[in-house]
Amino acid sequence: MHRVGSAGNTSNSVRPRKEKRLTYVLNDTDDTKHCAGINCLALLKSALPDGLDYLFTGSRDGTLKRWALADDGATCSATFESHVDWVNDAVLAGGNTLVSCSSDTTLKTWNYSSDGTCTRTLRQHSDYVTCLAAAEKNSNIVASGGLGGEVFIWDLEAALAPISKSSDASEDDCSNGISGPGNSLPITSLRTIGSSNSISLHTNQSHGYVPIAAKGHKESVYALAMNDSGTLLVSGGTEKVVRVWDPRSGSKSMKLRGHTDNIRTLLLDSTGRFCLSGSSDSMIRLWDLGQQRCVHSYAVHTDSVWALASTPTFSHVYSGGRDLSLYLTDLATRESILLCTKEHPILQLALHDDGIWVATTDSSVHRWPAEGLNPQRAFQRGGSFLAGNLSFSRARASLEGSTPVPVYKEPSFTIPGTPGIVQHEILNNRRHVLTKDTTGSVKLWEITRGVVVNDYGEVSFEKKKEELFEMVSIPAWFTVDSRLGSLSVHLDAPQCFSAEMYSVDLNIIGKPEDDKVNLARETLKGLLAHWLTKRKHRFGSQVSANGVVPSGKDISTRSLTLSRVEADGNAENDSVVYPPFEFSTVSPPSIITEGSQGGPWRKKITDLNGTEDEKDFPWWCLDCLLNNRLPPRENTKCSFYLHPCEGSAVQILTQGKLSAPRILRIHKVVNYVIEKMVLDKPTDGLNSDGTFAPGLPGGQLQHSAGGGDGSFRPGLKSWQKLKPSIEILCNNQVVSPDMSLATVRAYIWKKPEDLVLNYRVVQNR
Repeated sequence: MHRVGSAGNTSNSVRPRKEKRLTYVLNDTDDTKHCAGINCLALLKSALPDGLDYLFTGSRDGTLKRWALADDGATCSATFESHVDWVNDAVLAGGNTLVSCSSDTTLKTWNYSSDGTCTRTLRQHSDYVTCLAAAEKNSNIVASGGLGGEVFIWDLEAALAPISKSSDASEDDCSNGISGPGNSLPITSLRTIGSSNSISLHTNQSHGYVPIAAKGHKESVYALAMNDSGTLLVSGGTEKVVRVWDPRSGSKSMKLRGHTDNIRTLLLDSTGRFCLSGSSDSMIRLWDLGQQRCVHSYAVHTDSVWALASTPTFSHVYSGGRDLSLYLTDLATRESILLCTKEHPILQLALHDDGIWVATTDSSVHRWPAEGLNPQRAFQRGGSFLAGNLSFSRARASLEGSTPVPVYKEPSFTIPGTPGIVQHEILNNRRHVLTKDTTGSVKLWEITRGVVVNDYGEVSFEKKKEELFEMVSIPAWFTVDSRLGSLSVHLDAPQCFSAEMYSVDLNIIGKPEDDKVNLARETLKGLLAHWLTKRKHRFGSQVSANGVVPSGKDISTRSLTLSRVEADGNAENDSVVYPPFEFSTVSPPSIITEGSQGGPWRKKITDLNGTEDEKDFPWWCLDCLLNNRLPPRENTKCSFYLHPCEGSAVQILTQGKLSAPRILRIHKVVNYVIEKMVLDKPTDGLNSDGTFAPGLPGGQLQHSAGGGDGSFRPGLKSWQKLKPSIEILCNNQVVSPDMSLATVRAYIWKKPEDLVLNYRVVQNR
């Protein structure tokens, strides 16, 4: 094994730092659709009479999309990708700005008329950011609330002010140079980001802008609303009270009690006099902030109320929630009507002329008729009821069979999504993952290429899993989750480098059969092939991790916790991407990772431009790709004893313990036994894969290359006719020659101590 100079643990810390993770998210073939629930909606009305309206959707898949709305359909005209977790809310602000917030603890600002440019990442929250509120007429002010009771009021003009004259760059310049999660700040400003963009320092921009903090919530905040002028802010959450603030100073002005469970949604009328709240206690309440009291409560729903939208005059409210139902209620007469019932809980509503957009936990968005311009017309259809003022009155009525009939059976319009993945299983070969989506469809993914290799349709997931079972043992080199509705594959160093296969088993043409292929290394090469190409164009071919000609010690000085590094033995620094590791450029996966500065980010692999370096990528990833070095790995070897079967007359060939690669096939052990029996010593024609030799510590002999399947040196042809037929046994069970040592150990030996193999001569029939 070749050792490279040790970098030592210069930080003197005893516990090694956990390395940063690299994740890739596999995209469905149709990237113009969401693949997980829609958490938020924002509607942009055209100022021109014949202009297009736009709908912005933010999803649990981590992206936002812009839809151009025409009479006959909606077209996805941009995808905003940079958040690394669920997008929870989005609002439109002045200056073509879309603001989004996410469970990744950040707010992001986007130029909403661009093709998806993230203009800034705002870090101030320490936990999930759940909700946003904007002031209609004071388009600069945005409030954000989240778990942990944090509420911040942002002045966007100050937060987005250029850092210096030199960096007040054009939009084009902004789209490259990641400084944080797609923080498209101009390159010139990168030097100052690192010190101040971290969560711990609680200043989010390099010029030290800090938002106003509204302090007072002891628990999580789930709902915010602001009046048009931005002089009044209301918030609600798990404390069951509505808090009222002056957003200009962050000071509390009152607290309104009445709900008996979490407050999930809030609305303010344009003047800030009246407030509507929806709660997990299934009630909607109307508050008069001037009188500081609840003036009406409406028992309309049978479960949590999660979404509210009001008519412009605040005379009627549309409400939806966990009971899958959308109701319209007249706030003055208390008359209520069920507009529609869906299959999914309703998360957000957006009124649009005579219709209403409904976002649910499904990946599709529907527009329903709503009579938004004249709500009274909806009641003329009949079927209305009077909303009670006690929550159990509505529940009791539904038990007595007086369930209202929905006015509308079908939405007037649908923006379809793709079904999200809800179940997954990593198969034993550690290259395939079986998934099931929301429609029950079962698919087989090859994660080293990011493609579906088999679509089985609606079949039993469990049966298909059993059917695909293979008796092979390969180390767990990646983990998977489906939180974003698609497969996210996580690579963590050094564990990710633990799995190897022979090139023959991967059907790689033109590479020696017994070359060992490190699955993570080849996957990284495939994923970042586009980035490497761009980098070579930019910097020439002699590129190291920091964009300069390698000096031999550049990476080891930076990788503080790297104790020792191993160069990948048989890999001449080849940048060739082998077919089993080629990722699609049509539906490319996205990378989620972080480097030494700026926090996590997400980008399509085809959108990387070659400038990304150790500020953006984990050092181990760059060390592997650019310097061809892998961190030290454990358990690539398997120790075992090789004895003749009991009662067999075969001579004892070995005394001590043997050691060989885990992936070594049993037929190599057979060849070894044959050679020892026919010749006194093994030939040296036994592959460069470090095939075992007895008694030596580690058992590594450097052999000259050659075929291992009994195809020994030409001079030995004469004795091949005498070659005895050998069987290998383990636990008295004959072992298939195709099995690897690791597989035999896992499925036949099944004990923690060293493997024991026996051999015997099979009589020729």
